[in-house]
Amino acid sequence: MKKLFSFLTLIYFVTFFSYLSAQPKSLTVEDLYSNHAFSGNSLKGLKWFDNGKKFSYVVNSGSMGITIYEHDVLSGEEKPVLPVNDLRLNKDEKPLQLQNYTWSPDSRYILFTGVLPARRTKSGGTFYIYDVKNKKFSILAESDLEQSNARFSPDSRKVGFVRGNNMFIVDIATGREKQLTYDGSETILNGHFDWVYEEEFSIIDGWEWSPDSKSIAFWRLDQSPEPEVELVDYDSLYFNVHKYRYPKPGAKNAIVKIGVVNAESGKTTWMDLGREADIYIPRIRFTADPNVLSVQRLNRLQNHLELLFCNVNTGASRLVLEEKSPDSWIDVQDALTFLKDKKRFIWASDRDGFNHLYLYDYSGHQINQITKGSFVVEDVLAVDEDNQSVYYTSNERGRRFMDLYSVSLNGGRGKLLTQQEGDHSVNFSPDAKHFIDRYSNANTLYTTYLCGAAGEKVSTLLQSDMSSLNDYNISPVEFFTFKASDGTTLDASMIRPRDFDQEKKYPVIVVNYNGPGSKSVSDAWSRDGLWHQLLAEIGYIIVTMDCRITGGRNSEYKKLAYKNLGYWEVNDLKETAKYLRSLPYVDGERIGIWGWSYGGYSSASAILRAPEYYKAAIAVAPVTSWRFYDDIYTERYMSLPELNEKGYEESAVLNYAENLKGKFLLIHGMADDNVHFQNSVELVNRLIDANKQFRVMYYPGRDHSIYGGMTRIQLYNLMTDFFKNNL
Repeated sequence: MKKLFSFLTLIYFVTFFSYLSAQPKSLTVEDLYSNHAFSGNSLKGLKWFDNGKKFSYVVNSGSMGITIYEHDVLSGEEKPVLPVNDLRLNKDEKPLQLQNYTWSPDSRYILFTGVLPARRTKSGGTFYIYDVKNKKFSILAESDLEQSNARFSPDSRKVGFVRGNNMFIVDIATGREKQLTYDGSETILNGHFDWVYEEEFSIIDGWEWSPDSKSIAFWRLDQSPEPEVELVDYDSLYFNVHKYRYPKPGAKNAIVKIGVVNAESGKTTWMDLGREADIYIPRIRFTADPNVLSVQRLNRLQNHLELLFCNVNTGASRLVLEEKSPDSWIDVQDALTFLKDKKRFIWASDRDGFNHLYLYDYSGHQINQITKGSFVVEDVLAVDEDNQSVYYTSNERGRRFMDLYSVSLNGGRGKLLTQQEGDHSVNFSPDAKHFIDRYSNANTLYTTYLCGAAGEKVSTLLQSDMSSLNDYNISPVEFFTFKASDGTTLDASMIRPRDFDQEKKYPVIVVNYNGPGSKSVSDAWSRDGLWHQLLAEIGYIIVTMDCRITGGRNSEYKKLAYKNLGYWEVNDLKETAKYLRSLPYVDGERIGIWGWSYGGYSSASAILRAPEYYKAAIAVAPVTSWRFYDDIYTERYMSLPELNEKGYEESAVLNYAENLKGKFLLIHGMADDNVHFQNSVELVNRLIDANKQFRVMYYPGRDHSIYGGMTRIQLYNLMTDFFKNNL
């Protein structure tokens, strides 16, 4: 009897523990920010060199340090190109901690720099040089003044950079430095940008080498007319104040000039930008002719963009082409590409309703339209002039996809080169013979492939391990569309609880961003989307939506937002709630919404301007009045305040505080240099005046990303609890 009891007990415990081991784990916020496998694998520090025959990447080997490896694209051979121990100035010193590196055009040198805070990688700190041929590591340039924006000359003999707001060059062989500008100061910026240019025109390097390495073209910004703002650091006894220039709508901007300085003589020639001083210069680029610099001139209203060709020796300029949009705005793009024949260039425009590529000659004559159709070209990645082919990314397969295509310079139908449906982030080799494709979709982590120019897969470089997610209750992301009352089709995606029951009623959380031209409904992996999986696991349906003014469709939709921010976002969020209420498994009285930045603006707008549709809302770092945001972004969509007073008033979340009925959580970083804390402070004041109850969370010392230490874990636990308790 005892043996039978022992046997049955053993069976019970084996069965019990087998059951437990088969149960999926529940996601936690702590999991999301501790398990790096959720981000997927990537090649860190990927750089092409040897004219595209090889690429390098960085491997962190833990206690062994950081090593740069090279990969030969033809043989597939991999080997260390620079062990960490070579990055020592002296044998007794610790190796340099690698932050950022760049190959010289001839692949003989590697430049190492630190990085500075910016929208994307911005070189800074002390500059080091490694001679690959002689295996010599040394300091190239150092100073007590801030250094930034270091770049090799095309002939690989010199490095140009900014120090103390002035332009410098250094000869690599001799180490001899040469200062090229002398008027740099706190208000005069040579070779780099003020806050608003960098943020809203997405540009970091404020200068460019000529193709023959003989001269440098650079921006000169006099930011003294711009108003100053202050960010307060509260962790000191008497507070520390950080001041910087931040023009708001209607304010004065920096005065911009474009100079070309001769690298040998130091003589600067100023380009003729016209008589109007209140303009923007969002892009400059040398043509294939080193004597001709292209300059894009944009008026203050941002509805008239001109391409100028400037003679670098005389400064004389001529108009080559222009884009006008009197009833909206012109988007600045990076597709401008000059062909080596010194006669033709590629230009991008949405003049036919969709962003497409056009071929021009240097006189400004349009030779032909390269791409055509009801799709949007995202960017030009490479041009193979020998085969007269252009490689570009677009959403031709559908608005939620991003693919690589090739097309003849003469025009015609594009050829799809990336076959798997989803999102393809492509990095082309300089010789246009290979590309690296980092592919994912909404339900699959990244895989990185090396491909030939025709799209054929050469090898799989990195395969992300999905097993890291197999232990969790992950639900598939499902894509769908629905029609608004006026027949406009809107894009959306849905995550249902894993144990979804068609007969039950579920609360819904709507996820949105909805800024003009943005895109949230994409078939791409998102680590942030795992928080939505966590919410689905505890019983919510998660719906991500794009309103009609978002990107990927005919520009006539996007430009509905002109002088009217907030209106269509709220309209389509109402339409989303109406559609969700029509679904038998949705509890129409329990619909919530959340978003960050512009998404915070539209979330706050939804609960205050459509209180009958949304029961709870979280707004993180929201703009609450467009008068509080920067002038380049705001005026692009809203025009000047004196030209659109009604629009500024109607778009301000502040003016709807008295409508609050549901539960509202307002979150902001107190050191936000982008959307100032002022936005939330003023909304709090309005809600108090309206005698409304709400919750607020502020984060001292955190900027727009609200990051650092345990911050994100605390933040996402806070938001999780808010929805659990209020929806």
